[in-house]
Amino acid sequence: MSTTKQTIPETISSVPRCGSCGSERVVKDAWACFNPESGLWELENVFDDAFCHQCEEITKLEWDTADAIQSKRVRELNDRFRTSGLGNGTMLVTSGVQAEGSEFVVAAVDAVRTFSDFSSDNDPWAEHDYGAVEIAGHKVFFKVDCYDPTCTQGSENPANEALTHRVLTIMLASEY
Repeated sequence: MSTTKQTIPETISSVPRCGSCGSERVVKDAWACFNPESGLWELENVFDDAFCHQCEEITKLEWDTADAIQSKRVRELNDRFRTSGLGNGTMLVTSGVQAEGSEFVVAAVDAVRTFSDFSSDNDPWAEHDYGAVEIAGHKVFFKVDCYDPTCTQGSENPANEALTHRVLTIMLASEY
């Protein structure tokens, strides 16, 4: 193994992941030296080669900011709730959507569940929490809001499912 300088991430809150599969289960060999003054092991040297437990081979590391990791987790939880109803949450269908009849409601719910046309224009925070679909000549919006478990205020951490109750609202654009 080489002992040349390692690539240092741009920020202290960056997280390494495998450049091949994207897994965060990556490791590097290192030396640690015991410091008798602090009573702790201190990192002395980190070697260049990284290994991915997912790929089971040597890999090149890529670095993501902690914010990107948080956004990715929120997106995954929003998608899981929106597409399959899994997770802690409630789906609300407004009276305007319900007034169009049961077939319209079923079509609206199905369209929201299968929606995948997210872009930087309609999803600037990349959290998949808003979208618009066309159903039987009506524009329908959906929105995922993240509340605390009691639904009395916003979630302290939407990336933590235990601290979040998702509310998916499906409404006619005219009700917005």
